[in-house]
Amino acid sequence: MEQQIQQLFDNAKWIVFLTGAGVSTASGIPDFRSANGLYTQDKNAEYYLSHRYFASDPDGFYNFCKKNLYFPDAKPNVIHQKQAALTNQDRATIITQNIDNLYEEAGATHLIDFHGNLYHVYCEKCGEHVPVADYLKSRVHAKDGGPLRPDIVLYDEGIKQDDIVNSVQAMQNADLVVIVGTSMKVYPFAGLLQYRNPGARVLAINQQKLDLPVNFTMVQTDATKFFAELHV
Repeated sequence: MEQQIQQLFDNAKWIVFLTGAGVSTASGIPDFRSANGLYTQDKNAEYYLSHRYFASDPDGFYNFCKKNLYFPDAKPNVIHQKQAALTNQDRATIITQNIDNLYEEAGATHLIDFHGNLYHVYCEKCGEHVPVADYLKSRVHAKDGGPLRPDIVLYDEGIKQDDIVNSVQAMQNADLVVIVGTSMKVYPFAGLLQYRNPGARVLAINQQKLDLPVNFTMVQTDATKFFAELHV
């Protein structure tokens, strides 16, 4: 790793990681939009992950999620681990589009699940949270017969207000913004860049070159290699 890149991390008082599906591919979780991604393989996938579909065909939604979204054997990789370590040093916030719970497994703090978390499941009738294992057996709450659903943001649903507020605040406080494993094409997540501290450096780590509406430094490499070499 170039010394000047390492120094960006060493000198940063607060880092914000903006991350997406590319962070978890090394853990065996396929992404959504690449050539082999879920949205490419199934042209209806976005509809199946919409609130409209969830409301109209709850059984279909449940079966689609169980088949395509849950990877219980996946483990955090070096990207999750190094970013989590920086949050535990009270030097970083992670704002992720991922819903796979791997940052939680890596022990990250200062974590914002911008699109929710598949492993946080609740009953729409009573609001009680239930273990994900119960949900994977049945979409009906055993206690009161209410419908269970994962606490993820579906298409045509809004981002939680607290997550927006906390994300904007983190962007304003950061002096280093690091983009990892995302093309920054999905809004409103991509719009977070406009709220960054004007003095913050922006660094993108991605195998494909990105086109961003701000001045940034591009590190075109495998993110697992980058974070394996990063000293934290």
